[in-house]
Amino acid sequence: MRKKQFIYAGILCGLMALSLNSCNQSPKQEAEKTTAESTENAQKIGYVEIDTLMSQYNFCKDYTLLMNQKGENIRNTLANKERALHNQAAELQKKYESNAFTTRDQLERAQMSLAKQQQDLQALNDQLMAEFANEQNKYNNQLRDSIQAFLKEYNKSKKFDIIISKAGDNLLYANPKYDITNDVVKGLNKRYKTSPELEKKLNGK
Repeated sequence: MRKKQFIYAGILCGLMALSLNSCNQSPKQEAEKTTAESTENAQKIGYVEIDTLMSQYNFCKDYTLLMNQKGENIRNTLANKERALHNQAAELQKKYESNAFTTRDQLERAQMSLAKQQQDLQALNDQLMAEFANEQNKYNNQLRDSIQAFLKEYNKSKKFDIIISKAGDNLLYANPKYDITNDVVKGLNKRYKTSPELEKKLNGK
């Protein structure tokens, strides 16, 4: 509502100024002044295609591969432990049905052990998911910082007033002449070098 009021107030002020100026200026003078003001106040805008940046920026490629590897390792670890736990539960049921437990105490201890392993598996799942999320957040922060640092340097010569991101349908239309994606990706890749530590991780070392 405040935004609408602000826009309305701006339009109203513009109309009032136009009315006052028209009393003292000819139509030609008024038109020339309006054109000059529009040119002076025009903003220089650029936009970056996020999908293209994510697929072509080498930093994104490296860390996407790394996170995929981590995710796959987590899935395999949890799947193996879940499979082992399922086998133990099946073995416990088999022993129970065949009266292999000579005392009730033996059965209860076996059940408690199985329940403890289930709790441990859930705790491990939570731990690995939290670690993965933290790693993802770290990656996102590094990505943001690298882009912002580059754009700050890039814009010293380009002099854009606004640089926006274009992802999916967040922009209904943008003139391609404002697209600076290729420049940004090229510049980012020129600055980026895969660290030895990351190289080892990507190679499974």
